[in-house]
Amino acid sequence: MERNSKNKQLTVVFNIPNILTMIRLLAIAPLAIMISSWPENRMATLWLFLLIWVTDFLDGFIARRFNMMTDFGKLFDPFVDKLFQVVTAFMLYTVGLTPFWVPLYYVIRETFMLFGSMLLLTRRDVVVYADRFGKVATFLFVVAVVVMFFGKAEGLLGQVIFIPAVLCSLIATVNYISKQAGFRKVKNDSGKDKEDA
Repeated sequence: MERNSKNKQLTVVFNIPNILTMIRLLAIAPLAIMISSWPENRMATLWLFLLIWVTDFLDGFIARRFNMMTDFGKLFDPFVDKLFQVVTAFMLYTVGLTPFWVPLYYVIRETFMLFGSMLLLTRRDVVVYADRFGKVATFLFVVAVVVMFFGKAEGLLGQVIFIPAVLCSLIATVNYISKQAGFRKVKNDSGKDKEDA
């Protein structure tokens, strides 16, 4: 009986969305190495970056569409997403493609959001999902990086191209904080509180 229960738990953890999340995690280190050798293998680096982003979309869609959400995924998926953005921003800075404020902002913001999300899930059983501003911010981040990869953001444009993504993520953060202050709450399908960030 104990063995069957253990196997069931492993099946729940190692479902398709969580496997995609772990693949995304493993791909972050090769992405960092490839960016560090910039501008060598520019297109391969771009495709790997886009592949990581696509798996981020797919695992969330599959988990919600086919009811494959797990506690492991609720904690691990946002961690990998935030690590992906922080590492990408930092590595772009190390090769001179972005100013220092870009990785600094993402380190501060994503660390705050990660710990906030973990506290909400473990203490209040509240899951933090990306709201429309968070999703737009991620998309704008991807667009900015893609433009960087094509070498189209030199000079002044390279200094400001991440500003739209940062502004959207700031709005998402303020939205998140306002909800935690008790101004607004959203109910999920099960009747439990659900927060957007």
